[in-house]
Amino acid sequence: MQLCVGTSMAIIVPTTVRSYLTHRAKGAVLHDVLRQWALPAVAGVAIGSAIAYFAPSAVFKIVFMTVLTAIALRLLFGRDEWRLADELPGRAAMGGYGLAIGLTSTLMGVSGGSLSNIIQVLYGKPLHNAVATSAGLGVPITIAGSVGLMIAGWPKMALLPPFSIGYVSLVGLVIMAPVSSFTASYGALLAHRLSKRQLEIGFGLFLLLVVTRFVVSLT
Repeated sequence: MQLCVGTSMAIIVPTTVRSYLTHRAKGAVLHDVLRQWALPAVAGVAIGSAIAYFAPSAVFKIVFMTVLTAIALRLLFGRDEWRLADELPGRAAMGGYGLAIGLTSTLMGVSGGSLSNIIQVLYGKPLHNAVATSAGLGVPITIAGSVGLMIAGWPKMALLPPFSIGYVSLVGLVIMAPVSSFTASYGALLAHRLSKRQLEIGFGLFLLLVVTRFVVSLT
């Protein structure tokens, strides 16, 4: 599971870069939010990478399923009036959110978009802006996460498949990254053409499908 998580992180790097650039060209990125979250998120990535060295694979699967299920239910059944506040909190709370996003992202092998989307929406930010800003945050998270998981897996290289650098499979990276990067900009453009509710339903159903796959793997 750690190898899957690390390879996923590496694959997402070019994807998040292309997605962020597309969203930025649309003027949808909230750069003030991005600046407040970037450094704490990288710190969270460092903690997650250290956990990856010691924790068993089941920990990663349980975190993955729990977080995705919560997000999916919020997207599918949440209401616009479900808000914590109309504005994002102060610097200390934002730093805590950034740390949590970075840590959770590393344990899940994702860019943090799902969690950061939910947080922004709960504080009154439009979903399209939240998606765009999350794409930007994914850039430092995935770069730091890829490096951190390479380092975490380095002492266990003898137990890993050939052509791996720590917990990153170069075979998986070379096969999947070009396709993922190529389609990222189309995904970003599609996001801007869909309504808020269409985005929520589509993404929520997708997350539940992924969770179901992981539940099957544990049985």
